[in-house]
Amino acid sequence: MQIDTIKNTGNNKILFHCAIWLFFILTSLIQFYESPFKINNDFYVQWITGIVLFYLNYFYLVPNYLLQKKYWLYFTFAFGLIALFMIIRLTYFIPEFRHLRPENIVPPSTIPHGPHFFPEGGRMHQRIEMKQPLFFKIGPSFFYILIITISAIIRTLTEFYNNQQNKLIAETHRTNTELIYLRKQTNPHFLFNSLNSIYSLAHKKSDLVPDAIVTLSELMRYMLYETDNKTVALEKEVNYIQNYIELQKLRLNNIEDIVINVHGDTRNKFIEPLLLISFVENAFKYGTDYKGAAHVKIKILITDHNLDFWIENTIENYVKDPENSGIGLVNIQNRLDLLYPNAHELTITQDSEYYRVHLNLKLDEIKTAIH
Repeated sequence: MQIDTIKNTGNNKILFHCAIWLFFILTSLIQFYESPFKINNDFYVQWITGIVLFYLNYFYLVPNYLLQKKYWLYFTFAFGLIALFMIIRLTYFIPEFRHLRPENIVPPSTIPHGPHFFPEGGRMHQRIEMKQPLFFKIGPSFFYILIITISAIIRTLTEFYNNQQNKLIAETHRTNTELIYLRKQTNPHFLFNSLNSIYSLAHKKSDLVPDAIVTLSELMRYMLYETDNKTVALEKEVNYIQNYIELQKLRLNNIEDIVINVHGDTRNKFIEPLLLISFVENAFKYGTDYKGAAHVKIKILITDHNLDFWIENTIENYVKDPENSGIGLVNIQNRLDLLYPNAHELTITQDSEYYRVHLNLKLDEIKTAIH
């Protein structure tokens, strides 16, 4: 399929070039409208050599000399080709000059003599010569100069455009690779935290272990079947967060201060998958005290195309681990920078008691992004 696409693109380019040249040639024929039989061979030679010069310059001279900054060689070859084509035309095809070749100059012996032809003595001492002004000799070269200039401009702009496209493709590929890495990093981080919660229940020999496993299976199903998409429905992402919170509640003794409020319409709105969960994970990780009580308050507000996400937790269990601490927050900051470079505002504040996060995000509502 890709090879066929390339072939079709190549054929379209050829047809486009043919159409452009045909347009210019037909346009130049307007000068012969009143006397079409006066079209001479030089007309055809001019366009044939012009087309040859265009593509020689486009495919060889510009990429090998001009774009390589070998300016002297470029201009030497370019003006050399122009001079060659001009000599051929002036010598063999332009009528005004073809008749001035030595073999076409009329010698004096063939000219009738007499007072009727040469009143001043009736003699001609020199052969007849007609000299064309210099402008008529160099005038046709302006056609080639125009051709070569247009060719150079088109090739230079094409190279610039292709370079920009290649840079964009490379940057997109790098971004996608980095996003895939960050997503893969989120999954084991989440699983690690969830298994810790279930382990805590099992250690207490709690009857809630089966419920915790069922909830975890729902979370894992979402991660396996939804998060490979570029975006997911905001409604599903919010449900995922709510299920995660329910899982955390199962292992805690006091859940009175665990609150999540969602305001606004989550339908037909889309978001990068697993974007908010790192904030929630960290809130439970550091907001739970040794008695099994947690203070985690979450508010989600959706208005038009914007999402505001607030989360607050107490600082009860904060012992910084230089190797593992903060992986989730670094992850989400990197993803926000990659996915929403000019469409998010992240504010993190901390005092002696509370850790607060506010994220303002411009949501992506393009359903075709899901594939």
